[in-house]
Amino acid sequence: MNKSLRFMAVPTLALAALALSGSPAMAADGSYQSTLKQINGSQGSGTVTLDVTGNQAHVVLKVSGMPATFMDAPYPHVQHIHGGAKGACPDPSADKDGDKVVSTTEGAPSYGGIVTTLSTSGDTSPAAGLDLKVAGQGASYTVDRTFELNAETKAALESGTAVVVVHGLDPATLSAAGQAAKSDLVPSLPLAATSPALCGTLTAGQMKMPAGGANTGLPTETGTDTGALAIGGGLALVALAGGAYAVRRRNAAA
Repeated sequence: MNKSLRFMAVPTLALAALALSGSPAMAADGSYQSTLKQINGSQGSGTVTLDVTGNQAHVVLKVSGMPATFMDAPYPHVQHIHGGAKGACPDPSADKDGDKVVSTTEGAPSYGGIVTTLSTSGDTSPAAGLDLKVAGQGASYTVDRTFELNAETKAALESGTAVVVVHGLDPATLSAAGQAAKSDLVPSLPLAATSPALCGTLTAGQMKMPAGGANTGLPTETGTDTGALAIGGGLALVALAGGAYAVRRRNAAA
């Protein structure tokens, strides 16, 4: 990588499929969870919980063991809830070009397009999908925030095909062909920068009892969270949206 670079500009990712209403959407209250598994030789680990109350969702994503630096700065790891496909994580057979890396595009038939960006702040729409300014930073980090559900995420939760994907690999761990390849999403970046590293299908826990509701003898709420978001069979993968952002390079002593 060119270590003389001070800024890195990348267009925003718009891998959302099917433009449904962007207004807040009501989904059944409940909890969703997943333990993320490694993809593409990643050494990372992670867990995610999603609690839905009305049109609000509270996410806690904890990630560790990821690549720590990129171009002498903390490695920006973008992560999303994907939906509209099989509700599954891809296996090595998804690598169709033989470079021994399952790219984001190659994995899409399993997990679908972006329905929510799990950004650290600000925009959670698919348009923020590759905004490094609001990505997780470094080897270990936590995203803990509340956001409004959009129609795509609501549909994915209700159909059980939601998948959380964390992106960003250590190039040194890839095959020679993988190290030489450019990103399938942003050709100005190496393939490692945007390829999936962790993946987990969200699975549903027990439903929450409504506040003040009658006692039915059922448990009120567990600490689990669900997953598998899906939008049914109509989602199609979309291309990249315009926009750019910059990530400041930090010197090695910082």
